[in-house]
Amino acid sequence: MAMVEKARLDGEPVPPGLNPAVPSVARVYDYIVGGKDHYAIDRQVADEACSLHPGGLEALRAIALANRQFLANAVDYLAGQGIRQFLDIGTGLPTANNTHEVAQRAAPSSRIVYVDHDPVVLVHARALLTSSPEGVTSYIEADLRDTGTIVREAAATLDFTKPVAIMLIAILHSTVDADNPYQIVRDLMAAVPPGSYLAISHLSKDIPAADEAEAMDIYGRAFTERMPEDSVILRDRAEITRFFDGLELVGPGVVQLDQWQATDGSPGPSKIAGYGGVARKPG
Repeated sequence: MAMVEKARLDGEPVPPGLNPAVPSVARVYDYIVGGKDHYAIDRQVADEACSLHPGGLEALRAIALANRQFLANAVDYLAGQGIRQFLDIGTGLPTANNTHEVAQRAAPSSRIVYVDHDPVVLVHARALLTSSPEGVTSYIEADLRDTGTIVREAAATLDFTKPVAIMLIAILHSTVDADNPYQIVRDLMAAVPPGSYLAISHLSKDIPAADEAEAMDIYGRAFTERMPEDSVILRDRAEITRFFDGLELVGPGVVQLDQWQATDGSPGPSKIAGYGGVARKPG
C-alpha cells in the first residue's frame, strides 16, 4: 500500500481530551485500511508493528478488510432475522458498510446506538454516521468496561424489552483479562431480552500456519508495548468461543472471518488471523 502522505487529522484542531502524541487502536486501524483519520504517531506504531509481520501491511490490511466484511454480513443476517435494534460498541472510525448503513438498507426503521471512548471517533461518527429518515442513529461516549453507563444511555434510543443485537466488532482483543471481558459480555447480554443476538470478531493466535500465528503474537505484543492503554490481546478459538457461553451459535459457528456465512459456496483455506461468530439469546 502506498504511504499516506498526509492524514486528514494532521494540522486540524485537536478534539478535547485527546493527546495526538499517544497512539489509538481506532486510528491505527484506520491507517491500516487506508483511511485518513490518524496522526503521525498512529502511522509510526502501525508501521513498526506491520514490519514484524511476514506479509507486512498488506497482510494486516486483509485481516482488517475481512473484519469489515464480517460486520456487514453479520448485520445483514441479523436484519434478516427481524432485528431492528443494534448496539455497536467500539465503533471505530467510519469506513464503508457501517452497522446503520447495512441495517437501514434492509430495514430503514432500524435504530442504532454507536459507542466509543475515542474523541476522534465520536467527532467523525456524529458528522458522518447519519440515519435514514425513518430510523435513528445515536452516539454514546463510554468505555466498554462501563456496561452500566452504556445500557442506561442506550435506553434513550433502544427499547430493551425488545430484541437487540450487541455488536462487539474488533474490540474484545483490546480488553485485558484483568478487566474480565467474559463478565463484560455476560453483563451486556443480561440487559437484553431473549431473542437478542451477540456478534463478535476477535484477532486470533491459533490460525493454521505456524509462521502466521507467531507473527500475530509478535504483532500483538508490539501494539501492547506502545499502547498500554489499548493493549492487543490475542486469544485462540476456544477462548473466543467462550464469549458465547449460554447462547445459541448460528451456523457456521465461530470460524475465521472470511469463512463466516460465505456467499461463494464452500470457502477454501484461509490465513485470516481472526475469528467471528453470531449467537442468539435463548428463552
